[in-house]
Amino acid sequence: MKIRVSAVQYHLQTIESFEDFAQQCEHYIKAALEFETEFILFPEFFTTQLLSIKGYNGKALTINDLPSFTEKYLETFTNFSKQYNVHIIAGTHVVDVNGKLRNTAHLFYPNGKVVSQAKLHITPTEVNEWNMSKGEGLEVFDTDKGRIAILTCYDIEFPEIVRMAKAKGADIIFCPSCTDDRHGFHRVRYTSHARAIENQVYVVLTGTVGSLPTVDFMRMNFGQAAIITPNDVPFPPKGLLAEGEINNDMIVTADLDLELLYQVRENGSVTTWRDRRTDLYTDWK
Repeated sequence: MKIRVSAVQYHLQTIESFEDFAQQCEHYIKAALEFETEFILFPEFFTTQLLSIKGYNGKALTINDLPSFTEKYLETFTNFSKQYNVHIIAGTHVVDVNGKLRNTAHLFYPNGKVVSQAKLHITPTEVNEWNMSKGEGLEVFDTDKGRIAILTCYDIEFPEIVRMAKAKGADIIFCPSCTDDRHGFHRVRYTSHARAIENQVYVVLTGTVGSLPTVDFMRMNFGQAAIITPNDVPFPPKGLLAEGEINNDMIVTADLDLELLYQVRENGSVTTWRDRRTDLYTDWK
């Protein structure tokens, strides 16, 4: 089975209304669908663009205001998925969970179903500056194209959580990210390649580009989308199906062949998933 996926290098820019945000998102969706894509990935924290909207009496909005957009966000992307008959991983949005802020990814199905995965590992900036709380567990999601997991940015830097996702049957890891400099970007990029090799899975990665001059900690972004494979003969050199141009406003698209994953897990040059030493270290059960 082949799955066509698109990753959006979302260009953050100051907007005046929620409608501006929705129109920009719809533009990317329509552009991706020109290539008959089946899954569209938006980046982490892309809804912070809403904080560039002027608040009451011109007062700047803060991260604590972002959950007030949750209802509109959910309604908008539910409608997009149904209208365009496409799966959308709508980046992450900050929601309120029992009075705590939580950075949460959402998957919108074409039939109107919505599921979510909170970010499990929280960076120091998220804790100290935005008072974020950690997610409480890992989910995997069945689709008519296979089983997937969504691990956000910092999550991909932890081998254990990706191993758990693979043990639960995920063949594709979608990784929305948001990094503001080269160091952060390369931490996420390099570890995405490592996770693809270790677990013989695909990783679909993207990040924010552009800037939000009026939004703290979103003033600069360094991003590039990539569609990453295991490193073995059936796949392209460097384990890379596609990548964008760094910091450009664009979309990358590629086909993921699940049969190739199954082949290399059994008969690849190396069989990293099969050869793990569960007699020496525990596996998820």
